[in-house]
Amino acid sequence: MNPIPPEESLIEYPSDFPIKVMGASHDAFAATIIEVVVEHDPTFHEGKLESRPSAKGNYTSLTVTVRATSREQLDNIYRALSGHPMVKMVL
Repeated sequence: MNPIPPEESLIEYPSDFPIKVMGASHDAFAATIIEVVVEHDPTFHEGKLESRPSAKGNYTSLTVTVRATSREQLDNIYRALSGHPMVKMVL
């Protein structure tokens, strides 16, 4: 995959970038997602996370707002989250 030249990116770096993460409701879901994100954004903390349960409570949607410093960093975060067994979907 060829990297997108900075002048063609729709995102200015650095910037705050929200990522939605959905998975089955579990006591450790939010804490686990925070651990994954912190590996790629050391400035991330619980205060940058919003949690919303589904109507029946079976699933939880998290919005994590990362400090994006590059396209590569965002790609790495998406890959790490998408590949995690607790995660059903990343947007």
